[in-house]
Amino acid sequence: MADSAGEHQGLAIVLFTVFVSVTLAITAWAGRRRSSSVEFFAGGRLFSPMQNGLAIAGDYMSAASFLGISGLIALFGYDGMLYSVGFFVAWLVVLMLVAELVRNVGRYTMADVLSARMRERPVRIAAGTASVTVSILYLVAQMVGASSLVGLLLGGGEGAAVRTWTVIGVGALMVFYVSFGGMRATTWIQIVKTVLLIGGTVTLTALVLVRFHGNFGELLRSAADGSGQGDAFLAPGLKYGVDATSRLDFISLGVALVLGTAGLPHILSRFYTVPTARSARRSVVWAIGLIGTFYLMTIVLGFGAAALVGSNTVRDSNAAGNTAVPLLAEILGGGSGTTGGTVLFAVVGAVAFATILAVVAGITLASSASVAHDLYASRRRPAGQGRHGGRHAQRESEGEMDQEEVRVARFAAVGIGAVSIWISLLAQDQNIAFLVGLAFAVAASANLPGLLYSLFWRRFTTRGAVWSVYGGLVPALLLVVLSPVTSGRPDALFPGVDFHVFPLENPGLVSIPLGFLAGWLGTVLSRESADEGKYAETEVRSLTGAGAA
Repeated sequence: MADSAGEHQGLAIVLFTVFVSVTLAITAWAGRRRSSSVEFFAGGRLFSPMQNGLAIAGDYMSAASFLGISGLIALFGYDGMLYSVGFFVAWLVVLMLVAELVRNVGRYTMADVLSARMRERPVRIAAGTASVTVSILYLVAQMVGASSLVGLLLGGGEGAAVRTWTVIGVGALMVFYVSFGGMRATTWIQIVKTVLLIGGTVTLTALVLVRFHGNFGELLRSAADGSGQGDAFLAPGLKYGVDATSRLDFISLGVALVLGTAGLPHILSRFYTVPTARSARRSVVWAIGLIGTFYLMTIVLGFGAAALVGSNTVRDSNAAGNTAVPLLAEILGGGSGTTGGTVLFAVVGAVAFATILAVVAGITLASSASVAHDLYASRRRPAGQGRHGGRHAQRESEGEMDQEEVRVARFAAVGIGAVSIWISLLAQDQNIAFLVGLAFAVAASANLPGLLYSLFWRRFTTRGAVWSVYGGLVPALLLVVLSPVTSGRPDALFPGVDFHVFPLENPGLVSIPLGFLAGWLGTVLSRESADEGKYAETEVRSLTGAGAA
């Protein structure tokens, strides 16, 4: 199949070129506008709920969703569906606990919320560090997906040169999008990408259902036969039910997926691109409808790949299953060597590539904003000086400080891109949905505890905020380093050595409670008392929107 695609790689190159040209034109258009901080970080807060909902869905429906989840279902059946269910259910947490409140309290980043009632400098440094770390982990997943996809589309298979240059190319493009276009460009790129992705997914899903005459039971039976696992393919336990450790991994992954979304920096930053909190809430409603529809379709695509392509064929093409959907598209179009198969193969691959480019742009912007607005700017503000409290945030001019933050963010995008490229080259053999699961675990461990405590706990203090961030971030990263993901297995980051002592692949089951515990301990052991006045102001602001930026 890869050889067939290689013979017609001209079509894939044309489709890639068209999408890249469109996105570059959008970036050039957006880059002509004045680069104030509110324009660069929040797109001028001028997007409608529908536009922002499309962009949020685009940020969330990543390469991990389109390629990784379908691939896991194709390889592991029922157990792979955990990702589809977990990613979707997570949005209920976002809608109920985060979206409107974050929009009212913050301005550009998650650290705005944490520092609203705390001493700014230590809280911003901690939150900025966590945001950049989570963003880099998420970026690695997207770029690994890009390398697998483009290598297959261009006939390079698993060639190291193709994969390496693909990662470098994607990294260069994402730096360009962010540096020159800011939030306005990345939002419109996300909207275009969402329309393409939903259209492509609907088409593939319809073709799969037509192939099985709309009989989902027949699809499942064929998938079980094509998997080589029989009825076990349709039952729990193929991936996560082997022993007690794998069952705990199942629970850990589920907790990370459900709680991690509310702590993802690039998702939280989307709530600041609309003019009001009501618009933020309506944006999430739009996003939930699109995301729910999409994840239902990934289930059909995953079982369709097992039934029509075969689990072994998918595994032979890419051990992690990342190429299941393009291979399914080729079969649905007529098979290897046919014009229809080649065209559909290339079109789906181009849509997936568009997905990757759009998502990496959004993540890079969120992480560079954290560097500039939190890490860098906190060093220039006098200790204890608030930037976003009450009416002052509305009256603050976008002068020299704002311009300097924008310049720093552009430079930060280059550094973040370089680090992400380097790590991506080490993680080529990992399933991208699995890599995203790690990012979700770190986000839920480091970001969510402090966010919820800040919004809902009156006694929460600066020490508690700092401890909650580091108390979740450090254990999560340490447990990943000491897990089988890093060493001790042929598909580990360092397969030649074995220093893993933590048995679980996903650290969420341990690191998330530690983050909440650290925040509580830091608060009760702190000598300072919580500022009752600031808490009252934050509470009113979060619930009513009074004084919001």
